[in-house]
Amino acid sequence: MKMTEPAASADTSLQMRPHVLVVTGMSGAGRSTAAKVLEDLGYNVIDNLPPEMLSQVAAHHEVPERRRRLAVVIDSRAGDPMETLTEAINELDRQGVQTRVLFLDADDAHIVNRYEESRRPHPMRLGSVTDSIAAEREMLEGLRESADVMIDTTDLNVHQLRARLTDLFAEVTGQRPMRVSVTSFGYKHGVPRDADLIFDVRFLPNPHWVRELRPLIGTDQPVKEYVLGFADAGEFLTKIEGLLSFLIPRYEEEGKSYLTIGIGCTGGHHRSVVLAEELGQWLEQQQIDANVRHRDTER
Repeated sequence: MKMTEPAASADTSLQMRPHVLVVTGMSGAGRSTAAKVLEDLGYNVIDNLPPEMLSQVAAHHEVPERRRRLAVVIDSRAGDPMETLTEAINELDRQGVQTRVLFLDADDAHIVNRYEESRRPHPMRLGSVTDSIAAEREMLEGLRESADVMIDTTDLNVHQLRARLTDLFAEVTGQRPMRVSVTSFGYKHGVPRDADLIFDVRFLPNPHWVRELRPLIGTDQPVKEYVLGFADAGEFLTKIEGLLSFLIPRYEEEGKSYLTIGIGCTGGHHRSVVLAEELGQWLEQQQIDANVRHRDTER
């Protein structure tokens, strides 16, 4: 769905428009937790809704009249949801209902572990859990690619997932509809799979090799001063700020409401943390709703 309102009035327009959030993704990736969090945030949540019923349910809940926020969980339990869900979203768009798709994912090994711990059967029921996961992943690939926001829950506990969802889906209070999440990470622990943009800052000198800085992290002042003391750090930030100044308004025009930026260094303790904090502060200065999190500082 495209948003064509002028940027100055976009926030007011979005708040006035009825809102439906479609929650989907891999079984075992946290959909039940997400549904509970969204209820706490004021959404009316309906679980296991057949995609073809989406527009009828939205109308039944009088979303356009009351501007009540509705979240519906649609997943592989309803069969292959891609085609019918796309048609339902297009119908809501024609009715003036703002629809967003949240996709929850996790790597296969973690999903297998979660099913082994819970001893519950996978909804695909194809014999082994591994086979069921593979079939479901293939079925939902189109939804994953078209989702407005994707959250990888592999390394998130329940409390971290709640915080992430709250950052994304609590009422927007800024002057712009775009919400930006900046995540620092360490390449040695893997690239965050839910990032839209990834920047590698390993070109900067590593504080890890400075004995007094090694036990600290990028939120500590000595590390911050060390990293920002290099001219390349400042030039990097200037170039990224220029890029985001160009991209964000265009993403908004295309209807994108959520942007996740990953900034990586080797271990995720020093350089990426400093630059993620600096970028988050700049975004806030631009009156863009921004959240900064550091994935690997405790590893």
